[in-house]
This record gives sequence, structure tokens and C-alpha cells, in this order.
Amino acid sequence: MSIKSYQMTFQGEVLVRGFWLYVWEIVSGNNRYFYVGRTGDSSSAHAASPFNRIGQHLDFRENAKGNSLAKRLNEVGINPRTCNFRMLALGPFFPEQVTFDEHKPLRDQMATYEHALADYLKTEGYNVLGSHHIGTAVDDEILSDVKAQVMRFVTG
Repeated sequence: MSIKSYQMTFQGEVLVRGFWLYVWEIVSGNNRYFYVGRTGDSSSAHAASPFNRIGQHLDFRENAKGNSLAKRLNEVGINPRTCNFRMLALGPFFPEQVTFDEHKPLRDQMATYEHALADYLKTEGYNVLGSHHIGTAVDDEILSDVKAQVMRFVTG
């Protein structure tokens, strides 16, 4: 029997908890999909690291929580075990907050960046999995920078 080996590399900064945006590229056969996400829980004052979200997103247990990427892949009939994944993380935009009252406006702002980025990728002709919701107003200069970094990732 020959044991297979796999490699993963990442920068330690992606271990920092806070409010991040991230984009997954998922390649399945000749098809390429994108998934746009954010950190910053909707129901608590927690804001995980992008690294923490990787395992949560691909948890296929029936009782799994926070596995929206797994659900989206399942919806379109993609077996993640046959895919190649790449992720770009941007941030943290803000540090994790102490109280839920401090957390909510930042969460809503990140939700709007997430929505705007997903819509932008769709208008550029990319296949984006999932739906995204508007939370509040965002800084256009920051959004422009986010789009530029994501396009370098997508086209690179």
C-alpha cells in the first residue's frame, strides 16, 4: 500500500480572530466555483479566524453548524473530496468585539462587503455559490481595494 501525502500552507496571521472577508475557489473537474464569506457570527459576539472557518465550512456531519459551503456544494451535486480548494482571506477589518452590541454594527458592515463582493464576481461572469445579504453602508474605497485584491486572486 502506498500512503498519499498532501500539502497545505498558510500565513500565521490567518489565525487572528476578528472580522474578515474570504473567497474560496473550488475546482471540480472542468468547473470553477467561488464562495464568498465573512467572519462575525450573526447570533453572538464571536468573530472567528479564517483558518477556523475552513474546518467548519467543510464539516459534513448532519448536526454540523456553520457549514454553509458544504451545504452549497451539496446543493449543486459537488463532492468536495474530488475538488481542489484555494482561499483568499482579507483582514481583519476589525478586531473581535467584547459585547454583542459592539459586534452587531461591524457584523452588518461585513455582511454588506460580502454581498457587494459576491455580486461583483457574479457581474464579472463568475459562478458564485450561495446567497448574500446587505447589512449596512460600507466604505467605497475599501470595497474598491477588496475587489482589486480578489480579482488578482481570481485571475492569477
